[in-house]
This record gives sequence, structure tokens and C-alpha cells, in this order.
Amino acid sequence: MTTGKSAVTPMMAQYLEIKSRYPNALLFYRMGDFYELFFHDAEEAAVALDIALTKRGKHQGDDIPMCGVPFHAAEGYLLTLIRKGFRVAVCEQLESPTEAKRRGAKSVVKRDVVRLVTPGTLTEESLLEARRHNYLASFANVRGETALAWVDISTGAFHVSVIPEVRLGPELARLMPSELIVAEGDDQTLAETADEFGVALSPLGRAAFDSTGGQKRLCDLFSVGTLEAYGNFSRAEVAAMGAVVEYLEITQKGKLPLLHPPQREAQARVLQIDAATRRNLELTHALSGGRSGSLIGVMDRTVTAAGGRLLERRISSPSRKIEVIQSRLEAVSFSYDNSGFSERVRGMLRKVPDLDRALSRLSIDRGGPRDLAAVRNALAQASDLPGSTDGHDLPELLKSAVQDLMGHDDLVDLLDNALVDEPPLLARDGGFIAPGYDEELDEARKLRDEGRAVIAAMQQEYVDLTGIQSLKVKHNNVLGYFVEVTATHADKMLSEPLSDTFKHRQTTANQVRFTTLPLTEMETRILNAGGQALEIEKRLYSALSLEILNKAAEISQTARALAEIDLATALGELARNENWCKPKVDESRALDIKGGRHPVVEQALKSQSGEPFIANDCHLGDDSDIWLLTGPNMAGKSTFLRQNALIALLAQMGSFVPAQSAHIGIVSQLFSRVGASDDLARGRSTFMVEMVETAAILNQADDHALVILDEIGRGTATYDGLSIAWATLEHLHEANKCRALFATHYHELTKLSEKLGRVDNATVSVKEHNGDVIFLHEVRRGAADRSYGVQVAKLAGLPASVVERARVVLDALEKGEREGGSKRDTLIDDLPLFSAAPPMPAAPPAAESRVEKRLADILPDELTPRQALDLIYELKGLSDED
Repeated sequence: MTTGKSAVTPMMAQYLEIKSRYPNALLFYRMGDFYELFFHDAEEAAVALDIALTKRGKHQGDDIPMCGVPFHAAEGYLLTLIRKGFRVAVCEQLESPTEAKRRGAKSVVKRDVVRLVTPGTLTEESLLEARRHNYLASFANVRGETALAWVDISTGAFHVSVIPEVRLGPELARLMPSELIVAEGDDQTLAETADEFGVALSPLGRAAFDSTGGQKRLCDLFSVGTLEAYGNFSRAEVAAMGAVVEYLEITQKGKLPLLHPPQREAQARVLQIDAATRRNLELTHALSGGRSGSLIGVMDRTVTAAGGRLLERRISSPSRKIEVIQSRLEAVSFSYDNSGFSERVRGMLRKVPDLDRALSRLSIDRGGPRDLAAVRNALAQASDLPGSTDGHDLPELLKSAVQDLMGHDDLVDLLDNALVDEPPLLARDGGFIAPGYDEELDEARKLRDEGRAVIAAMQQEYVDLTGIQSLKVKHNNVLGYFVEVTATHADKMLSEPLSDTFKHRQTTANQVRFTTLPLTEMETRILNAGGQALEIEKRLYSALSLEILNKAAEISQTARALAEIDLATALGELARNENWCKPKVDESRALDIKGGRHPVVEQALKSQSGEPFIANDCHLGDDSDIWLLTGPNMAGKSTFLRQNALIALLAQMGSFVPAQSAHIGIVSQLFSRVGASDDLARGRSTFMVEMVETAAILNQADDHALVILDEIGRGTATYDGLSIAWATLEHLHEANKCRALFATHYHELTKLSEKLGRVDNATVSVKEHNGDVIFLHEVRRGAADRSYGVQVAKLAGLPASVVERARVVLDALEKGEREGGSKRDTLIDDLPLFSAAPPMPAAPPAAESRVEKRLADILPDELTPRQALDLIYELKGLSDED
């Protein structure tokens, strides 16, 4: 943008100066009731927001493009711009036009940017998903050591972890941050990783990643002399956290949000799940996008936003610590066994607003009266909840949570007395302080709302004082309020002692007008009462906000407790309604599941067709670490693989599981290679993607990992694919020594069970009838004899001629395989495989049997029970004769 000053108005000069400080953001420049954008910003915003592009004035001889949005509706426009990848600098008026004119008639209203809006710094309720965190992450590299820090400024959550750079992708897949801060220069090398996970990349000066400066920023933020009380952080961790704080200071213009002390997350404490596995298992997002059809979409029975966010964290980061898992399972088990308790508590939790986000908005002065009410209502419900637990011997997790709900009675009483039941959204609207809370406010409101009654009372006071019944208090635009009497009473008013109170103002033909000091003061107060009432309410709002923020740590603890109780009762209700069982979790290598079911597929069947899900057993551990699963397509192999992985994950997050019983030995890593897709943007074919994901598994899986692999090697030639699958299976058995479910169409691999001691064969049962295949969806020990591919093709609707031709070719190939190489080649040569086969004539309809003829004549509704029984015997006889 050209910044020449020739013929530049003072206002435009101000705009250009402010814009020069934010070249990479759209500048929302406040002009009265609108945010206006100029030059290239206006052109980009008009297209992105689908609003009119106009012009205002000229700059260096050219029209200045301009567009604008109403300030009261700005949130919706901000959301659209953020979702389309823009950053927005919000420039507000820092004084009124009246104040500006006091500095000179042509003075420009002072303006400056008060906030830089970016994807990771949103706090407005309308801009956020209630049940999802909105993380801002920072990745730091200090002398080869790397760390990731992440915050959610809308809830105050603050975490950090040492991770190798190779783990950045999986961590981004787990956290799904909106924005990632990196040091300038690193944005080029990390751009592809950020883009893969839809994360906005924000480069920041390398000085922001200095660990010494970061330590000082963090100590200042938390008002401590050292960070040792929060943990023994490495330089990389301090650098990552310091960069987050620096970025927040830049974007929030010094109004730092209320952040919890940083929590260090150790990688060894959570189940490691790579990005491909999260995608394949559809943990928090279905492959089609959104929560519908995902695991969390099926499981979520929480009734608070904080409970929903906690559920997502647990699904994304299952624990590996037995004591943590057991405490969560005990809480869910208590809820499962005590349905009455659970229902009462959930009824109260439904009335709990989002306490974390209300507290965060208040801390950065972006809240309003409804946030005060949200804190009041949430704490009031929290204070009442312990009464619902009387008479119950709570497990430790719930007992601790209930303790954290108490201690807010004084604050609740204060807010209850101060606030109306349903306050307005904005403090500037007024009317949120309850009557009777503040005498000065009540008086100002009385003057504002009942000015006539106040003047009437003063008139009566003056009548009593003077004894003049005809005395009136009146008002006009010249004199304001005045006391008026007829000319006959003038002498009395002008003589002592009344002359000391009443001062002469005006004499007309028939009346004499006076004023009094109290009347003049009352006039001023009445005229200013509306503004005064609003200023008093704003002052009280600030005082109430300060009272809340002074107890922010205790309130945050209560918010976490409410979320914990919500999740425990939600998982208990889920288990009761869906017939899930409590798993046994220990340090063994077991994966012993009886009657396991896929939670998402089961719910889909219920809602769509009402069909029951066919449950299956799985037994890994002891002398069988790997199941080699064969069977046709559509028989349910992929579902079986996924359901067992999900059951292990659910157990370790502390939930009941969809099975009759489950014994889960701790899983350290969960890997999956299922499905087929290409990655054309990075030049990867389907087979290449498959090999990259398989390589990641073989290079990383340890002996406590659980691996599910589906159709390894199918994307290349038969013998290439078979050899890759063979070698992969051997590597899992001999090198990784992990538990695995390995589905394949290569029946040759079933021979490996005789050579590899911990490999067992399993198959999905089918039944063949009159050339068609019927899927039983039952998994049993043993190997499939063939793939039934042609039958599945027929079910899919391939033309009959194609299906029949495929049968002929398959028979020839299988016969050649049995008879040896040279014979096979002869048979292949006899088949016109590389020439167009003539269309096969339609198969003649089969002759109608005597049973079918007899059935055609029957009207079932007209049969008596006895006639129906006789008919069955008759049809049985005809069938035997045929």
C-alpha cells in the first residue's frame, strides 16, 4: 500500500499509520457505529464477507475502496474472516468526538488497535464450539531439544510437553489446535505439517523463544519468583510457554487472560496414537467430517459444555497409568450402580452454565453481565450438589470432586443480591443490578424513571412551606425547572423568611417565577440520572468482576470438579443404556474380549434398520499375540479390527466398554493401517500412503503396542503384495513382538501360523447358497478357503455377463495354479484375457418348481392354522419329490 501523504486527510493519515503496524491483518477501523476497511483490506473483506464494496474519497488521485460492517454485528463477520484464514486487527475509538474537539475543531478522534483476533485467541461464545477446546499451540526448538506448549484462553488450560519433532504431527492430530506459533524461519519447514492438520501457522520473532526471557514472562504472569513450584521444566518447554505468553501480550494488547499454572504432560503417561490411527478410528471426527458418525458422537451424554470438552480430552489422550484408569472406572461404576443418584445429579448439572469460559471473558475485560450471572448460577448449583450425595459412600474421584464444589457461599450470596435474574448481554445496556443493592443507584434510577413524581413531591413541600395552594413547579427550555405563583402572592415570596429560599427569576403579566437551590440541583440530577445510573452500574460491574477474579483459582477448581462429575455420570448412563461392561485393566499383555461390539456401527444399525450387531470374541496374549484374519470383503473384518482397538482405547480412558467382558493389558501405542486413500497433494499414490503408514508402525511399535492392519500389500502386483504382507507379519512377530490383528486376502499367509509360534488363524464365517454368499459376521478360529470376491461383485450389482466371465477366468486360473506353471500358462493363453469378450447371453430363467407353482396359488391371509400346517406337510412332500 502506498503511504504518500499528499492530499491525505488527517483521518486517512491516522488509518495509514495504524495499518502500517499490522500489515498482515485486516484493519477493522471504528467509525461511529461501523468498523470500516479501506484499500486492499476492503477489497479482500468485501469478497470474503460477500458485502458491497464502495469508495470514500481519493488517495493520490485514485478512489479509495471501502467497505464496512456494523459494530454490533461484528462477531459474525469476524468468525467468517477467521474461518477463511484472515487475522483481524480491531481498532477502536479511545475517546469521544466531543473530547477530540476540545483539542481543536479539526482534531481526529484518537484510535488504536485494542485486540488482534486470530484463530487461537477467540473468546466470544458465538465464535467458539462449546464442546471443543480452542487451543493456541507453540513449538520451540532449543539446541536440538523440542517442546510443545498449548493454551485455551477461553478456559485457562495451559499445558506443555517435551516432544521430538517427529512427534509434532501426532500431537497436532491429538490436540487439533487452531493456531501454531513457531519461530521465524521455522514456518517454512513446518508449513506442510501445519497444513496437513488444518492449523494456522503464525511466525514470531526468535527473541520470543528465548528461554531466559520466557522464564521472566512466566514468573511475572503467575507472580512467582521461580517456576519450580509448577515443575522442573526444560529450556525448550520454557521457551515454548514463553512464546505463548508473548503472543498473547501482542494479540490481547496487554490484557492477558486468566491462565492456570502450566501442567507438564509426560508422553509415557498417555496412550500414543498417531494421526493415521486417529483418522481411521474416527475418534472425534468422522471421515466425512463432523462429530456425527464418530466415537465421541456416539458416546457423548454429557450435559455441560465443560463435561463435553473433558470427554474429548479423555478420548484423545487415554491414560497408561493403572491407578488413574482404576479411579475413573470406580467413579463410572458408582454412577452405573446408582441410577437414582446419577439422575438427580445430572438434572442439577443441566442448569450449570460454562463457568470456565465466563471466567476467562471476565479476566480479559471481554465479558458482560451474563458472565457474572453464569458464575452465580454455576456456583449456586455447585453448592447444592453435595446435598445430593448424602448417604452415599462415594469413590475417591467423586469424593474429591464434591469437596471442590464447596466454599462459595459468600460469593453466591453477593452475586445473588447484586444481580437480576436475567441480565442483559452488555454492561452498557444497564439494568443488570438488582433493586435494593445500591442506594445511590436506586436514587439515580428513581430520578430517571420517576422524575415527575420527585418534582411533584417537591411542589407539595413548597406549598406546605409557603401556604400558597396555587404554587406550581413547572419547566421550560429557557429556565428549566422553576416555582411559579400568581402576582398576588409575589410580595409574600419576596419577603423574609421566604426570600432566603426562593430566588426571583422572571416576572410576567400574571405570574412571578422563582428558583431554589435544591430545585436547581434536582434538575441537574434528573437530567444526568440516566447516565449516572449507567456509570454506577458499570462501577458495580467492575467491583463484582474483581470479587470473582480474586477467587479465580477456587472457581476454576470447582469448574473442573463439575466436569469430572458430569463425565462420570454421563459414562454411567451410557453404560446402562447401551449394555456396556466394566473392563479389567492391568499390566498384563492380555486382550481378552468376549462379545465385543463396535459402538458406532451398532448404533447405526439400531437407528437405520433395527438389526442387532453380531458380537465377537477376541483373545490375544499368553501364547497368541497375533490373529491372522481371513474372509471375504463385506464380511466384517475391518469392523472387527476397529472394534477391538476402540474397546482397548475406551478401557484406558476410564470408560465401560461395549462387550460382555473385557480384560485389557495396558496398551502403550495404538496403530492402525486400514482403508485406502491417496494423497495427491503430496504426490503419494494409495499404495505409497499404505507403505508410509506401515513403515511408521514397524519402526515405532513396542512390545506393548496394539496394531491393527487391514489388507497390507493390496495396492501392487499379487506377488509383490504377498511378499510385503509376509515380511510385515514376520517383523511384527519377531522384531516388534506386539499384539496385532492382521486382516488379509492372501490365504498363503495362513501357513505362517505353523512357523510363527504366537500367530493364530481366524476367519469371518460366510455361508454359500445357490452360488450366492451370505455374511454371518461371526469370527472364529481357522482359515478361510477362499475370498468369495466374485460373489461379492455379484452382490454389488455387476452385470451378469461380467460376473459369469469372472467365474470362468477364476476357474481357469485356479486350475492352472493347481496343475503347475506350464499348464497354467497354456490355460491363460486359451482365455482371451486381453481381447474384448463377447457379451454373455442372459441366463435363461430357471424352470418353475412344483413347490413354487403351489405357493403362487396360496393366499396366506385366508388360511386357518390347521390349513397352514397341512400345507407345510404338502410342500415338504413336493420338495422331496423334486
